[in-house]
Amino acid sequence: MVMIHDEGNVAFLRTVRGTLRLSKQEAKLMSRAAVSVRAFPRSSAAWRVSRRLGIFLPAAFVGAVLAIVGFWERYFRPLLSGMAHQPTIIHIHAAVMVTWLVLFMTQVWFAASGRIRLHIRLGRWVMGYAIVVVIVGLLATAEAFAARLAAGYIFGAQHFLFGPVRDLVFFVPFLAAGWIYRRRPEIHKRTMLVAATILVLPAVSRMAFLGVPVPLWKFMLVWPLPVYLAMVHDFRTKRMVHPVYVLGIAAMLTMRLVLPLNRSPAWHAFAAHITAFFQKP
Repeated sequence: MVMIHDEGNVAFLRTVRGTLRLSKQEAKLMSRAAVSVRAFPRSSAAWRVSRRLGIFLPAAFVGAVLAIVGFWERYFRPLLSGMAHQPTIIHIHAAVMVTWLVLFMTQVWFAASGRIRLHIRLGRWVMGYAIVVVIVGLLATAEAFAARLAAGYIFGAQHFLFGPVRDLVFFVPFLAAGWIYRRRPEIHKRTMLVAATILVLPAVSRMAFLGVPVPLWKFMLVWPLPVYLAMVHDFRTKRMVHPVYVLGIAAMLTMRLVLPLNRSPAWHAFAAHITAFFQKP
């Protein structure tokens, strides 16, 4: 234990000696114990890290688990067994998304452990990498769309196209907000968590054990789990829920409620132009 000599400890020592009539050595030992109990916990590096860590790393981890579970049967299990016969762009897309999850969790850890400069420096590259995520996602969508058209499933291809387009329409604004508010941590970290959670939607939609198709109530119970965890943490620690989370949940619910629009005349009119482009010789 470390003895800290200050006025408080001297007074404490005198009081102990005067009132209890302890020996000098006994009083020193009691003073040391009191200083250790009071000073150590809040000065330790482990305590500071756990205090900063909060809920964001566990929430990011939950998002990664959802992604792995959702794609396990259709991609990761066949991949590990050497049976994942997919176009090259699909493998690239999977690698890009896994890397995104790793980078996101790394950024959360840097911020939580106090490595703010490293978090900021890497953050610029992560935002640039997010553009790669969008581009590769579009390329993978184009590959799947073209494959459906080639098989003669025109309407099925147009219905499929709605999902990826919708995902980008909701993901990009939260990602952009994360960049715009990068100097305001309370907003930045929450918008980034919502953006990362939005990208998990395709994985949850492939969880056949939830039902085919997944019912709305189950979808909204499982998909936003990372955001729900952060909302509960906010309420327990601040007695409030940050508006970013409320907006995020509203956006995710809207993404599910607009799904019937993939059969609307307006969407088919738009998708017909995309179809004509792909069918050009």
